[in-house]
Amino acid sequence: MKKRGYGLANMWYGIGNTANPNPSGAFVDFLDDGTAIVLTGCADIGQGSSTVLAQIAAETLGICIEDVVIVSADTEVTPDAGASSASRQTYVSGNAVRLAAEKVRDQVIAVAAEIYNLPTETLSLYQGEIWDSNKPCGVSIKEIVIKCRSKGILTLGHGSYNPITTMLDPETGQGIPYATYAFATQVVEVEVNTETGIVEVKQIVAAHDVGTAINPQNVEGQIEGGCAMGIGYALLEEVILKDGEIQNPGMSTYLIPTALDVPEIHTIIIEESEISGPYGAKGVGEPALVPTAAAIANAVADALGIRIYDLPLTPERVVAAIKSAQEDRKKI
Repeated sequence: MKKRGYGLANMWYGIGNTANPNPSGAFVDFLDDGTAIVLTGCADIGQGSSTVLAQIAAETLGICIEDVVIVSADTEVTPDAGASSASRQTYVSGNAVRLAAEKVRDQVIAVAAEIYNLPTETLSLYQGEIWDSNKPCGVSIKEIVIKCRSKGILTLGHGSYNPITTMLDPETGQGIPYATYAFATQVVEVEVNTETGIVEVKQIVAAHDVGTAINPQNVEGQIEGGCAMGIGYALLEEVILKDGEIQNPGMSTYLIPTALDVPEIHTIIIEESEISGPYGAKGVGEPALVPTAAAIANAVADALGIRIYDLPLTPERVVAAIKSAQEDRKKI
């Protein structure tokens, strides 16, 4: 017999290192041709940080993302950006890049204001041009950068950002361990075969507060990837130890999800702008994984009327739990 169940799980997650310094630095250089180079220690390990940092720089400098080159994770030339962990790079390195780009932007605006006798407060950079009071001046950013060079001004900026946190009080546990938090709710539908114990995840609805989604497609991909990892945690992945040795070190015995195990995932991006984040953004990477296993376990409990506390929910564990519940009912 197959039974359907529905489960829900909520989570909150602190962005960045816990109650510790968490700095990142960046350099931004406007070149003579109106393009820009961003130097950042942020390592893009597949999460798309280089794309997001390029977007932040482009937005701040008023140029196309195609005109931004990211040089990242090169210890010879890039400033330290900390680890690509704790869902921190968009928030921390994004702020560093924004601050560096703002310094460059202000240099260009100052020179443009001097040349054309305009107040700096009305000038901005947009679409590769100098704008005055939301109207183009008919002068390209490239022209002003060249003017900067003729004046001996290097359009180079450095920015650094360290989230404001405090250490936790050892007695009360009180403090400010994170500058911002991510929040999420996931709902899962499962189908459980009571004879074989196989749990099939039919669909997942994942609603995540990410601040401002600088790259919505990137955010959606991270949420889907986190859900896939959560399915592995809930149903498949288990390190078997015996006398301190791993008994299943190969991919044939340590099982991870495949495309056939991942159901339809409905992502809901909640944009609640974070005032301290770059253009309102905060992290999304690890939070996408956190609630999935709990939601699946709750859905299995809803389907069977049995609470299983050990993960993963392998067929053997599910069948054993069903048999144990049946025996307990017979004793009543």
